[in-house]
Amino acid sequence: MSQDEKVAKELVETLKDGEQGFTSAAEKLRDSDRSEWASTLQRLAQQRKDFQAEIVELGHEYGDDVDESGTVAAAVHRGWISLKDALTGDDAEKVLEAALTGEDHAVSEYEKALDADLSAGFREVVSRQHAAVVSARDEVRALRDAG
Repeated sequence: MSQDEKVAKELVETLKDGEQGFTSAAEKLRDSDRSEWASTLQRLAQQRKDFQAEIVELGHEYGDDVDESGTVAAAVHRGWISLKDALTGDDAEKVLEAALTGEDHAVSEYEKALDADLSAGFREVVSRQHAAVVSARDEVRALRDAG
């Protein structure tokens, strides 16, 4: 397995978690006193879905099957795992705090990816997506802090 393929599988798993986490958080907030946050979170869920598709497509161009299950480590440590607890209550700030935890994990995964020996084309995609993920984390943090 190439380094690109390994990193791509891990990022796809992280992006799937983010998409699911943002979607769940948006659904939870849609009927809350912070319903305006739901559209932001749904937009970020779509961003993660688009990023997944981009990485999978790039992998297919190289002959890699990166949309298959990722690594055991990615399956064991889900950055969005704490969201489950937050979604059982009605506290919008706790939902955002859980989303922020997931985003911190996503940023960390992208930073690990950028430390790897990636091909130039894949590095460019990862670098661009990393910047967007950092921006999304900052956006979620700003929502939480404004709340």
